[in-house]
Amino acid sequence: MKTLLLLAGALAALPPGVAVGQAAPALPPFATAVAPPAAKLPLFEVKQPDKKRSPYTGMTRQHWQAAAQYLLSGAFSYVRTLDDPMQFPKLLGKSYPRTASQVPTEKLEGLCRTLFMAAPLLKENPSLTLNGVKVGDYYRHQLALLVDPASPSYIAPRTPDGGPSQNLVEFGGLSVALFAAPKILWDPLPEATKKALAATMLSYGDGPTVPQNWRYFNIFILSFYESRGYTVNEKLLEEYLQKQLGHYRGEGWYDDAPTFDYYSMWAFQMYGRLWSEYYGRQHYPQVAAQLTANFAPLKNTYPYQFGRSGEMIMWGRSITYRFAAVVPFPLMGLRPEAGTNFGWMRRIASGAMLQFLQNPNFLQDNIPTLGFYGPFDPAVQAYSCRGSVFWMSKAFLGLLVPADSPFWTATENEGPWEKELKPNTVFNKFEPGPNMLVTDYPNSGAAEIRDAPHQPASDANRGNENYNRLSYNSAFPWQADGPNGEVAMSYVFQNRENKWEALRFYTFQKYENGVYYRDAALESNPAIRLRLADVPLPNGILRVDQNASTEATPLRLGHYALPNLTGTIRRSTRRVKGHEVHLLDNGTYQLALVPLSGWDKVEAVDATGLHPVRAASTVLNALGTTAPTPQAKLYATLLLWKKSGTAWTDAELLPVLNVASAADGSATVSFADGSRKQVKFKE
Repeated sequence: MKTLLLLAGALAALPPGVAVGQAAPALPPFATAVAPPAAKLPLFEVKQPDKKRSPYTGMTRQHWQAAAQYLLSGAFSYVRTLDDPMQFPKLLGKSYPRTASQVPTEKLEGLCRTLFMAAPLLKENPSLTLNGVKVGDYYRHQLALLVDPASPSYIAPRTPDGGPSQNLVEFGGLSVALFAAPKILWDPLPEATKKALAATMLSYGDGPTVPQNWRYFNIFILSFYESRGYTVNEKLLEEYLQKQLGHYRGEGWYDDAPTFDYYSMWAFQMYGRLWSEYYGRQHYPQVAAQLTANFAPLKNTYPYQFGRSGEMIMWGRSITYRFAAVVPFPLMGLRPEAGTNFGWMRRIASGAMLQFLQNPNFLQDNIPTLGFYGPFDPAVQAYSCRGSVFWMSKAFLGLLVPADSPFWTATENEGPWEKELKPNTVFNKFEPGPNMLVTDYPNSGAAEIRDAPHQPASDANRGNENYNRLSYNSAFPWQADGPNGEVAMSYVFQNRENKWEALRFYTFQKYENGVYYRDAALESNPAIRLRLADVPLPNGILRVDQNASTEATPLRLGHYALPNLTGTIRRSTRRVKGHEVHLLDNGTYQLALVPLSGWDKVEAVDATGLHPVRAASTVLNALGTTAPTPQAKLYATLLLWKKSGTAWTDAELLPVLNVASAADGSATVSFADGSRKQVKFKE
């Protein structure tokens, strides 16, 4: 079961004959012969914005429909006849398909995931036509091809000894669409097609799964077919439902076994909400009630994880799904709860959507790239194909929420950013269930998140930059580590193989008096250890980290990285009250790194191909050593930022006067405003 857990995401990418737990054999590059369309989609535009109802984004329900149709039209630019599959040009890198045998699953992903936006559109406009093709006719025809052995899109039923696969994932998603628009997608199908689809889909749903969000794929398949009068394995359905409830940790977060990430939102919470609406309340009211209770805290916790303009944080695996992360916000409108600021919820959701739709690098060949903005292979998982990106279409399942719901009718607002989050302050929201700290910075409008993952490098999906940064910020997408020690918002150490190795093993200790404490150890050498203390400040972070290592090795600490947006990143240094301050400015943001204690020097490091926004980037790195000392060394560092255009004042660059160590291992931080803060590491 542990092996299944670690490799679950990559199951679909394994060629036939490769068992779970085996390494996939080296294969020559495989390319599909899909040509991009001649006509290129223009950048998405909010036409006739409604500035009265939506003063910040101009987006209303009609604009969400336009956005869904915009993305769907890109997919349909590859469809000229009913037989054409939802298959798109393959990007270079680690994505699949890598063999011809994976192509049917690649097509299945494109088909089922585009239905997340097609189903709500078809429900209100059954005659929708794109690229000269009637959309409803197309999907019904394609569903029939899935069970036609003569079709190149045919998906064979799971064999009796077959394990979980990507086919299970996509059939689970298809079941959501069938529940949402049965009159369009299911009822008109011939009986023979219905029976064949049921047999194939139930062969996957009534079977093994991966002990995490995957159980919902089985749950939806079993639930849909039971609702249509088919005999299903109700015992298995009930077992999986109870196990899903067991993943809840509080504050709206589910543990996706073994990490917290957006799967809690675009999987656990979204599936639980829709399952309850379409099936659960009628058949399993107690489970539905518990899912509803687990959903309720989101309105008070999750919105703070987005920037003031709705920007989402680049964090966790499958980040190519992007604004799927906002789907809980519109789903709050299904059964509105008192006290929900729906105008803020929609402002965030629409803002995150526009964060990508209006980025010129978002589309390539009319299809979203595998990346965050443009293509970015360091953030891609091997289980993804080009059509995988349409998981982001889950946001458009919000269109299933009635037009008279307060989610759509409320006037946009910025919630606490308007008055409660005051300039020159910092706002921390600690969530004890997942032991997660969310920080909002009123001066910059950025949001930040930090937690304590513990994932080995052998977990290709999680033991890397997707999870192991010290913090993640909506203004600064994470930069990948480089082979020469280039690092952003993390520590790297020279290991016994003389390679630079980042921290992966974190252990949460406590959140106390505005300080977030973790311990961290190097995976390859537990003798290299740090005690970490994060102190968010109005313009950045004070790090007070204690060396607990018993061996000496070089280490580097990175600030956030800046992409080179204009051809030049200005770099400079200045002295402020005896401290050397290192500065970067890319024309959008300025960064400052101030070494307070424990460091030998600071470097500005250029990188190529490591940043998701531009090929060229620069990051500030502090350099030192873990050599043990009689009194544990403190690496005290200010990592600061502000928007470009105004010069730094000395007061902004040095809000800390002194960091003093005590014999008991604690430290006292003296601030320029006269206040003090005790940093007490847990032994």
